[in-house]
Amino acid sequence: MAFSESFDKLLDRPTPLMRRLGRLIEPCEDSRLEALARESATATRRHFGRTMRLFAPLYLSNECVNNCSYCGFSRNNPILRTTLSVDQVVAEAKHLHGLGFRNLLLVAGEHPKFVSDGYLQECLDALRHFIPTLAIEVGPMEDDQYGEIVAHGAEGLVVYQETYHRETYGQLHTAGPKKHFDWRLDCPERAYRGGFRRIGIGALFGLADWRHEAIALAAHLEYLLKHCWKAHFTIAFPRMRPYAGNYQYEPDPDLFLSDRALVQLVCAFRVCFPQVGIVLSTREPARLRDSLAPLGVTMMSAGARTEPGGYTGAGHDDLHLTVRGRRVELDERTGCERATEQFAINDNRGPAEVAEMLHGRGLDPVWKDWDEAILTATP
Repeated sequence: MAFSESFDKLLDRPTPLMRRLGRLIEPCEDSRLEALARESATATRRHFGRTMRLFAPLYLSNECVNNCSYCGFSRNNPILRTTLSVDQVVAEAKHLHGLGFRNLLLVAGEHPKFVSDGYLQECLDALRHFIPTLAIEVGPMEDDQYGEIVAHGAEGLVVYQETYHRETYGQLHTAGPKKHFDWRLDCPERAYRGGFRRIGIGALFGLADWRHEAIALAAHLEYLLKHCWKAHFTIAFPRMRPYAGNYQYEPDPDLFLSDRALVQLVCAFRVCFPQVGIVLSTREPARLRDSLAPLGVTMMSAGARTEPGGYTGAGHDDLHLTVRGRRVELDERTGCERATEQFAINDNRGPAEVAEMLHGRGLDPVWKDWDEAILTATP
């Protein structure tokens, strides 16, 4: 039975673990939150030591066929688009390699015409000999397609449900394959069957009631840990940020996940799921990231850019619009230099500065924790 078949029943009749998480994220006094934070920090040190894995997103393309009202890459947004060539992807990766990264997340919008069959495989083949840890965050695929991606060197997959609230999901996704709630919900299971070792899930907080999202995410995670137990799972709680098409974005006060609530959420998940990785991105402000680092987070991005070619300027010579699936050339007088970003990041510090911050809090930044040689038989 796939998770989508039991999802609604679990929300109506939550498991003991879901109920425990629900109690931990109820409104509470400062003293109770401080106690939860101490328990979370202790659990993190017990299971992860003082390590913090560092990674960087590498955007391949901002083309997309989906219409998602909260995303800068939404197909109806008149943004500057580009898809990097494989050589340009390598140039971006070599830049990140020079900064210390050995763990990259390849990100692309969902567009079969521009990010076509074979493109991801070529990118992975070109990167795997010098980037030992490669993950993808792209449109959902079938089991056999995931198997092929794994065979070309990807070990991790990230897929966020965006919102676990069915009605809200339907309102926000008006066109494209992403409209199908259950298809996306079962994506981690297909990725597991395809052979991925690391799988990341989460919700985009700010689209629906945050406590509903948290409990639904806990249900999903508990299910996956039982049925896909050979994989390592990470979770994330990204919050809405200003994005292309709505740089004046203001959070809905009824849905907003405050800084205090985010701290409570991280600590609650750590206590309930002590061996699961927790990811914190540059969506969040530097001071908050610094405070959360010792409490429960185990993986952070640093120096991130959210547009194709954001690190080196690659792809700037091929900027265009895409209207109804067709490429539209730009007027040369626009003077544009880069593709449009997906959303505005919040922590603009470079990787070295983030690493220095971690050292200052007694944490060890981990740039590399995997190498294919580990699986190579000794002669």
